[in-house]
Order: sequence, then C-alpha cells, then structure tokens
Amino acid sequence: MTQAPDLPADIVTPDPETAAGYRIPDWDAVAGPAADFRTFWEDRAKELEWYEPWDTVLDDSDAPFYKWFTGGKVNIVHNAVDRWLVGPTRNKLALIWVSEDGKETRTFSYYSLNREVMTWANILKAMGVGKGDRVTIYLPRIPEIMFAMLACAKLGAVHSVVFAGFSSDALKERILDSESRLVITADGSWVNGKVFELKKIVDEAVRHAPTVENVVVVKRTGTEVAIDPLRDHWFGDLETLPIAKGQCATEVLDAEDPLYILYTSGSTGRPKAILHTHGGYMVGTYTTLKYVFDIRDEDRWWCTADPGWVTGHSYLVYGPLLNGATTFMFEGGPTYPYPNRWWQLIEYYGINILYTAPTAIRSLMRFGEAWPNRHDLSSLRLLGSVGEPINPEAWHWYHRVIGKGRCPIMDTWWQTETGSFQITSVPSMPLKPGSGGKPFFGQEAEVLNEKGEPVPDGQEGFLVLKNPWPAMMRTLYQDPERYVSTYWSTYPGKYLTGDSARKDADGYFWIIGRTDDVIKVSGHRLGTAEVESAFVSHPAVAEAAAIGLPHEVKGNMIHAYVVLRVGYAPSEDLEDELRQHISQHLSPIAKPDHIEFVDALPKTRSGKIMRRVLRARALGLPEGDTSTMDDD
Repeated sequence: MTQAPDLPADIVTPDPETAAGYRIPDWDAVAGPAADFRTFWEDRAKELEWYEPWDTVLDDSDAPFYKWFTGGKVNIVHNAVDRWLVGPTRNKLALIWVSEDGKETRTFSYYSLNREVMTWANILKAMGVGKGDRVTIYLPRIPEIMFAMLACAKLGAVHSVVFAGFSSDALKERILDSESRLVITADGSWVNGKVFELKKIVDEAVRHAPTVENVVVVKRTGTEVAIDPLRDHWFGDLETLPIAKGQCATEVLDAEDPLYILYTSGSTGRPKAILHTHGGYMVGTYTTLKYVFDIRDEDRWWCTADPGWVTGHSYLVYGPLLNGATTFMFEGGPTYPYPNRWWQLIEYYGINILYTAPTAIRSLMRFGEAWPNRHDLSSLRLLGSVGEPINPEAWHWYHRVIGKGRCPIMDTWWQTETGSFQITSVPSMPLKPGSGGKPFFGQEAEVLNEKGEPVPDGQEGFLVLKNPWPAMMRTLYQDPERYVSTYWSTYPGKYLTGDSARKDADGYFWIIGRTDDVIKVSGHRLGTAEVESAFVSHPAVAEAAAIGLPHEVKGNMIHAYVVLRVGYAPSEDLEDELRQHISQHLSPIAKPDHIEFVDALPKTRSGKIMRRVLRARALGLPEGDTSTMDDD
C-alpha cells in the first residue's frame, strides 16, 4: 500500500482534575504486549453473576474456533435484568422511550422491564419456541424490540434481528438462512412522519419462507394490515391470555450457547450470519461500555443506533442493561421535524452520554450552530462516535458545539464480528481528532503489508487483531469454512478485519476504510455483490458494478455502472426506476447516488470486475496497471 499523508497533529488533552474522576483502570497497566489478557478478562467476568463458574477462561485448542469461559453456566438475561430485581435497583429506570413525534413517552423500571420480558417469553414458549430455535425480529425502534430480544435470550432461543428498513427480498433471505419458525414485526413504523409498511413486507417475505409457523404483530401505527388467522397474531391480544401471565424462569445455559445471529454484508452476494454466544459477549459488552464510557449509576445513556445493527445490540440493549444503566431510546432521526430534535431531547431528559455516528454529526453540521445553541446541553459529560472514521472537522464541531469543549469524544472502532470495541479512546487519555485511539485493554493490533510484515509508522496497511477476545463471533452460522477463509487464513493466527489503517508513532490507530468489496454508507455495511444482484434482477439490466465514492455527509455513496440489455436505452426515467428498484429489493440505504450507463465493464481475463479501475475513472485518477484487463 502507499505512503499515507501526514497525520493530523492536534491533540486534545483531558482536564487533569476531570480525568482523575474517571473510574477506569490505568491504560498502561492492563494494555499492551506485556498484559495477561486472560487474567484481565477473567477478572471482569468475576464482576458478573454466574450460575456455575467456568473451568477454563480461554479454550484455544481448536483455534480459530475460540471458546471463552468453558464450563461456566450463565444467561445474559440474568445479568442484564434478573440481578437488578433485588434491592433499590429494581425501581431504577432501565428504559426511557420517546416516539418520533414526541407525543408518547414510555418508561420502564428494571422491575417493569422484567415483567414485559416475562410476558413475551411466556408467549414465545407457548408457541413452541425453546433453546436453540431461531426467531426473526423485524421491528422499529420501539421498546418491544428490546423485550423480544431479551425474551428470546431468556429462553435460550437465538434471535436474528433484521433492520426494519430492509426489503422483503433481504428479509426472506435472512429468514430462510436462519430457518426461523417465528417472525416478530409491527403493522408499520414511523419514518419522518410517514408510515413504512412493515407487515406488508413481512407478508411478502414469509410467502416464500416455509419454515415460519407464526407471525406476532405489534400495533404501532394503526395501519390496516392483512391478518392470516392461521399464522398471524396481534401481540395486544396475546398478552391478555392466561398463557402470557405468571413467572417465567431464565434458562440456565452454557457460556458457549448461541445468543444471536446478525447478518452483515460481505464481499460475496450472500450476507454473513455472525454468531455470538451468551458468556463471552456478555463479558465483552459489559466491560467495554463500563470502561470506555465510564458508566455511572446516575447516568442517562443514549446510543442513537437502531437495534437492527450490532451497535444497537451491544450498546443500546445489552451493554447498558448489564451495567444497570438507564438507557434512552428515540424512535425518530436527528432532523425531523427540525434539526434541533436531538438537542431538545438531551436538554429535556438530561442525557449524560451521547453515542452516535459521524454521518449524523456531519448532517447536523450543515444546519449550523444556532440550532444546538438554543438548548442547554450542560448535562452531557461524554460523547461518542461509531460506525466509520470521523473526520477531524466533524470531530472538532462535535467537541466544541455539542460538548462545549469539555466533553471528551470516545471514538470507537469495532465490527459486527467483534461484538464490542476493539480500538478506542478512553476519557483519561489524550485525544487525537480523527484517530480511533488505541487497542482496548487486553488487545493488540497491527498494520501489515501483503506479506504479513508490519509496515512503518504512518504507512497504510491491513489492520489485524492479534489476541482473541470474549465478545468475538464464534463462527458464521452453518458456514465454518467461510469463517476460517474470510477472517483467519490470510494471516494465520491473526484476525483480518477487512479494514485498512495506519498507526502513528504514539501507537494511535487511524482507520482508513474497507479493503474488500464492502461499501460503508452512513456507517452501514453494504456488499457490492448485494447491490449488483439487486440491479440485475431488473429486466432492463444485463450487468452492473457498484463502487463506493467519498461523500461529505454519508462518508461513502454508491456509484453504479450499468450495462443494459438489448432493447433498452438509457434515460432519466429508467435511472429513477432503477433507484426505486434497489430501494425496494434491498434497502433505501442502498439507493445509488449516481447511475452511469456503459457499454461494457472492465474485467480481468478471468471475468472479475475491476472495481479499482471504475473507482479511478469516477474520481478522474490514473487507472494504474491494466495489463490483466480483458480487451475483448
């Protein structure tokens, strides 16, 4: 890879008096090559409650299929909910939820959260859901998505949450792959004041998914929907039945029993089903949130992510509950109906920590400083960034305008696969705007060249992780060979992240972007093959290639090259039709910003599309070595 440009030199040093109050271990005492990461993670696991202790902290006998806390008996729900029901924490607020229009507020103490989870668990159990069964959840950002996830985990069932913005095709594919017997959805969701018809999408997906026996529907928008009397059940009707009442015991599980699968885009057409387990994931999410964001009893924590993505799993649902925190969930986005929506909520609810994506920060920057300056944001003490690298300009705006120059920004790098933070800042360390920070306690990272050799400081290379960690995925569901070939075969014994990065002389890491055929749009991973498959499903398209290009707000945008079939001609109407086709057959997130009609795509002699050449053409850069290009 090439020599990277000079790294930004500005450093923001924490106020010594404030930094002294952060309740985190000394970074240098537990991080780095000399650290015993097994002991570190075992000590953290001891802070949680286990039905039976583990025999071995880390079993690496079948690496890279690592196992953590083997022999231990646990259930993540016991530590996220059950253990808080004793003493004063039972009455502490676990969740504050606000609707998109702000007219509805629902609050749940840990005691009432447990009641809701037991109701859901009783209903699922009555439908035959038990240990190991897969349940697909396709819900908007409402409390029921948290209840349903926790109910599945309580029973030992495996939840598969699908972002409630994916199309029926994408949903169907995930249902079929997981062989889900049950789908949980809503009549619709509110998106910028309009109804997004979730139930209609589920109906179309389930029509082609014979494994599904039941569909539970939550009433959210009041939209009229089709109900199959043999398959569909309104949750409001079910919760009044005797089967929903009474206690429901939390299943005692093995630490390595599966907790959930979550699909993430890969460099091939089929999404990868990332599998996480109860014990290690629990320890990892608990620990990382506690130390990186210095979570305290009195905090109100707001992670703006949707539970359909891993950030919502780890740091909206599980991580805060494992720490006994009060988490805030907002149904809407940052700019509807006005660009002060978030600042209004922070002021009104006294939010202490805000964790969001650079895309959101950049979109809010466009509206200037007047909107946030209308509100009292003094309750904030820490800020966070997730999903993609945050550019220094956005970092400084976030720090100065939202944090008023006194709130450290915790920039976090991690993945669906890692389950928890791997490279991050902590509030007591000097911060470098634009840098992801340093490897989390117990982790080591390297930047390597194609030969597997460490590159000099400041040079770009392939980011790898050297040590296993508890929250790591265990495998790809029903595809262990792909797990090994994708993540562990390039540099044996080291985890290949798929990201490029560089490290500076102080040991800070700077994430550059993806090195595989994955495009990050607004922090969401989209595989080029998924986008291209959606294109060619249109009758006018013979071939398509998708690439990611820089975008000042979204980080990356999708630029598509399309070869039309005989009988079709380029037009603005066809371009609009293809955009809508992608939105309907994959997701609105995947809608291309630009579609370019071409006669042919550059390919190697073996038939592989040369996206590198397409990217160079789009950016007006030299195409580089094209000796392998097929000229026919």
